[in-house]
Formats: sequence, structure tokens, C-alpha cells
Amino acid sequence: MDATRTTPAEVPRGLAGVVVTDTAIGDVRGHEGFYHYRQYSAVELAAERSFEDVWHLLVNGALPDAEESAEFAGRTAALRALPPEVAKALPVIAASGSGSGPLAGLRTALSLFGAARGFAPLYDSDADRRRADTLAASAAVPTLVAALYRLGSGLDPVEPRADLPYAANYLYMLTGEEPGPRHARALERYLISTIDHGFNASTFTARVIASTGADVAACLAGAVGALSGPLHGGAPSRALDTLDAIGSPERIDGWIRERVLAGERIMGFGHPVYRTADPRSVMLRDIARDFGGPLVDFAVQVEGRVEAILAELKPGRELHTNVEFYAGVVMELCGLPREMFTPTFAAARVIGWSANILEQAEDSKIIRPAARYVGEPAPVPLPPAA
Repeated sequence: MDATRTTPAEVPRGLAGVVVTDTAIGDVRGHEGFYHYRQYSAVELAAERSFEDVWHLLVNGALPDAEESAEFAGRTAALRALPPEVAKALPVIAASGSGSGPLAGLRTALSLFGAARGFAPLYDSDADRRRADTLAASAAVPTLVAALYRLGSGLDPVEPRADLPYAANYLYMLTGEEPGPRHARALERYLISTIDHGFNASTFTARVIASTGADVAACLAGAVGALSGPLHGGAPSRALDTLDAIGSPERIDGWIRERVLAGERIMGFGHPVYRTADPRSVMLRDIARDFGGPLVDFAVQVEGRVEAILAELKPGRELHTNVEFYAGVVMELCGLPREMFTPTFAAARVIGWSANILEQAEDSKIIRPAARYVGEPAPVPLPPAA
């Protein structure tokens, strides 16, 4: 008998609570309402540091000093421009994926980008080459999704500017106008807060692909595919759709009760890990309140009533707003179109995926779980051929 073979173990559906590996990237402590990148509070990082500094922390393992920060920001900004063959293909990708938006186009564009940049399999690359490939891909993702959005809207792409920080450049490429510091910083804090978040579905997907030794582009394209699901990254716009559907304060209670009693999910509420307030939502609510206005006032009112009615109709369950609820509000206030909410999430999460890809590449063991067969007993005789 093979001494390395293990006996299959029964685990919860969805691998809930199952530890599959060790990581030094970060963790989510759901019962405390806390999560961190490396040894630092993610919320504190979003309040105090730049996106580029947190990017450096995730992929290099430490926060940069002032000199390192400037060098890293300059180096990654120089990687934003696309190879000519990728830029030429984007109109075709945007046209063919017009019904499903920039996120679907990003999968194709990432594969093409990896080929154009000559990405090698992780298995055949050293640590420096792997890191270089993740930096190149991560820097290109905002350029790709912004260009795909504009092309899909009948507009010409806007070339990236190396003199603007990550978030400001992203808004510039979407709108063609340099954003004000208030909007740029609000978006930057959102992007930092969503860089990484434990072993979510897209991160786990990236690590599974990385465990096969595939190249960085393959890992990231798979992660984007997982992110496209409405139960993962596809909810920020749906949370705003909920506010639109309710419409006015006097409709809040009736609308919510009808859906909860029908067993429908209220988008933007509840999280598979947090059993208290989602710290990302708390931070984004504060950012939204700084902007103020009717949308923010209505969102806060809806939040309060949803939580009260859920507590009444589902006693004993802790259901609060998750990151998608106020993420949608903040992105709307920053001028992002709703179809760009999830692609914008990807423009942040690509950094977390990259860190996890690099960490997984250090482990030579392929991820290969087992499944329990529940079909007809086998073998049975084959029926006669027709």
C-alpha cells in the first residue's frame, strides 16, 4: 500500500472552517470583527498608508520606508502601459464580451497579456521572476478593465499616467479627468480594504491553480472567474439595486419583510465568516458619511431597518452589512458606473491573489482533494451496443 496515501476525511459542505494550509499573508477573525494583512490591521492600513505601500507589504513581506515607497510606486507605475498586441486586441475583446462586461473580458485579456509578456510557469521560475510577473499583471489590471469599459461604452481608452497614484490613475483612466483628492483617497481606502480577505473562493482558486505550477496569468484568470459569481464579488451593484428597489423610506419595512419571509437573500447583508459587524463596512460607512447626501442618508436608514427586521424574524443570527453594501455607495459617490464595481474590486484583490500565488508557489505539493462518489454502484456490465 502507498505509504503516502491518506484516508479521506469527512468535511463540512463548502470546506467551511477547514484549514487547508498555513499562510503568513493575513487572517480574518470573524467573531472579533477583525482582519489583518501580515501583522497589521487592514483597516488601520487603509486609514494611514497608500495603496502602493500595502501592495509592497503583501508581496514583499514588509512595509516600505520612504525611499522604498517612492521606488516601488515608481516601478509599478511604469508597468501600467499595455503591450501593443494586447492594446490592439482589446476592441475585439470588448465587442465580443459586451453582454457580460469588463470582468469577462478581463479573463481573456489576462491570458493574452501573460502570453505577450512571456510569463513562464511558476514551476519553472525562480522567486524573482514570479514576483516580477505578479507585479506586471497587477499593474496592468486597472488599465485593462478601464480600457474594456470605455471601449464597451463607445469611448477611446485613456492611457495610464505614471505620475498619478494607483487609485487616482484608475479613476483618470475611467473618466478621462484627473480626480480630486477627496474622491481619489476615498477610492484608495476602499481598494486597500479589499486587497485580501482570507481564503475566499477566488483566492483559493488562485492557489489551487498555482499549486499545479501554472503561470501567473492562468492563476489570475481563474481567480477572476471565481470573483464573477454573484455570491462572491458580484454583489456591490446588487446592493445598490436593493436601495433602488425600495425607493423611499416608507417602503423599507414592507419590502424587507416580504423578502425575508419569502426566504430571499438581502444583498449586502450577512457574511460567511463575520458574526459581528464587518470592519470593512464600518470603515466604508464612515467614508460615505463624510460625503453625506440623500443616498448616504437612505443607505444608513435601510441598514438600520434591515438589521432590526432580520433580528426580529431570524432571532439568534447575527446579520449585519457586509463590505458590498457601503462599497456600492462609496463607489457611486466617487463616480464609478455600477458595471465597474466588481471589476474595481478585482483591481484591488489582484494584489491579494498575487501574494497568495507567490506563497503557494513555494509549496511543491499540488492541491488535490477527494470527492465521495454517490452515483450508481460500479462496475455493472456494459449494455449491448446499438
